[in-house]
Amino acid sequence: MSDDHCLAARLDRWGTAFENAALVILLSALMLLAVVQIVLRIFFSFGFIWADELVKLFVLWIALIASIAASRSNRHLRIDILSHFVAEKYAPIPRAIVDGFAALVCGLLAWHSWRYIELVIEFEDTVLIDFPAWIAYVLLPLSFVLMCYRFVLSCGSGLVRTFRLDEEDAS
Repeated sequence: MSDDHCLAARLDRWGTAFENAALVILLSALMLLAVVQIVLRIFFSFGFIWADELVKLFVLWIALIASIAASRSNRHLRIDILSHFVAEKYAPIPRAIVDGFAALVCGLLAWHSWRYIELVIEFEDTVLIDFPAWIAYVLLPLSFVLMCYRFVLSCGSGLVRTFRLDEEDAS
């Protein structure tokens, strides 16, 4: 096994562990904060001013990290009608087309979310009373770049698989 393959496998394992840990931590923090906020409001007529906004940020972060994890494990939403109408040996082609389109969309979303981050920095927006908003939202372009990367890899591997099958049939 080559060093590149070992490094790629190790990075993939670390990325998976990080994604899973981030999801568990964020979901736990979300639930804890929401319950504490409810208890404080009901029993003490008090609540943290920043808690509702932080819950919204946690929901955004959880959705983005879960989307990254879904694209990694190929468990994302997929509308794939074409694969039902093509021969079995060409089934990877529609999937590669769909993955290529998903990569294009994720790339565009990454670009525009980066432009949004630039605007947030320029206007010095804040969240959670006085916290720089760009730090809270920087996960947007990062997540779409990661999803784009994964869809590009999936598209490429689907095309390679298809052409490899064609070469095997020709020989």
